[in-house]
Order: sequence, then structure tokens, then C-alpha cells
Amino acid sequence: MWKWIVIGASSAIASVAIASNTPSPATQPSLVIVSRDDWGSKPQTMPTTRRHVPKLITIHHAGVVWKAGTDPAQNVRNLQKFSQNEKKWPDVPYHFMIAPDGRVFEGRDLNYEPDSNTKYPLNGVLNIELMGNFEEQRVSLEQLRATTLLITKLCRELILDPATIRGHGDAAQGQTVCPGKDFKRYIDDGTIRAWVEAELRGESPAIEEKPELKDGPTTRIAE
Repeated sequence: MWKWIVIGASSAIASVAIASNTPSPATQPSLVIVSRDDWGSKPQTMPTTRRHVPKLITIHHAGVVWKAGTDPAQNVRNLQKFSQNEKKWPDVPYHFMIAPDGRVFEGRDLNYEPDSNTKYPLNGVLNIELMGNFEEQRVSLEQLRATTLLITKLCRELILDPATIRGHGDAAQGQTVCPGKDFKRYIDDGTIRAWVEAELRGESPAIEEKPELKDGPTTRIAE
């Protein structure tokens, strides 16, 4: 079982869930959520035509190689500026973004559908992005844990089915390799889904990194 540490009272899913008969907080895996206010989000007004009810979970990678020492909060602010100025989107295209250290940054309001560079139905889609390029880097253990705990929380609160977990390339077939081969295999073989389902049953699955792929990547993403 696990606990939530939420930074910022304005968090859209701000809550704390701590099981009564779990290990001490020092040994519990925890998930840190950085609210929009805390990272300095400045979203533009979303048109009412973009409102939706989340039903599907789609996982992405940023597709940009992560450089050690990069500030995740600044990375998110840069993405928001790019999205608004270059793409003409009102906000970041993702509802949540996960840094290499496992921190989860709140993005677009869950009540509004995402945006995408690819073409597939977006109504009902909940977008989660992992920072990094998993064609060239290995996903961090912290990101795997955060992804599992975040999706578990969302499945509980929004009544989502873990069977809807998919990669961006599954939704937009033939258009992208996102979320990258090192991470995609965790979706393709059902690993992420199994971890989430175990959490939903109140278990504590052993979240572990898979061995390196024969054709790489070999370098683990660094904070």
C-alpha cells in the first residue's frame, strides 16, 4: 500500500490516502504531486466544446532526451509556453507529467480533453507523459513507481478500467513510436496493468526494471 504527498492545496485530485495497517511512512512508497499553482501554470481559457469525461489512459514519453540536472518544473513551464505559442493550444497537452525523480506535475485540467500532434479520437482520453526519450534512454524506477501509483489513484477516483491503459502508438497506430521501446514493453506485456490491478486489490507489487533490450537503449535516465 502507499501514501500520497500532495504539494499545493489547489491540486485537482488533492487528497491523502494512508492505509491503517501499513508500514511506517518512512518505508511506504509515496507519490509526490506538484500542483499547477506550485509549478507556475498559466493556462489559457479552455473552450467548453473541449470538456469531456476521462475514460481511457494513454501514456506518452516526451520524445526529448533528458539531460541530468534539468529542472522538471522549468521543463513543464517551457512546454506550456511552446504549446501556447507554437502549437496554439491553450495548455500543455498532458494531464500529468512524470519527472525522472518520480515527481508528478499536474498539467491540463482533467475535465478537458488533451491535444496531440497525431490524429486519433481525443475525447475521453487522459494523457500521462513521462519525461525523457525511451527510444534512447531507459525509464527510471522512480518513474515506473510513480506511473503505477498515479494510475491506481486515477482508476479509483475516476472509476477507470486498467484495461484501458495503452501507449500513444497504440492509439495513433502507424504515426509514432511513443512512448519509446524501453517503456512500451511494460504496456505491451501487461506489466503496468498488473501492477495497477495489484495495487487496487490492496497489495504491494514488486515494481522492478526489466533487463536492457538487446538493441538498447542501455543508459538509464538521470535526474
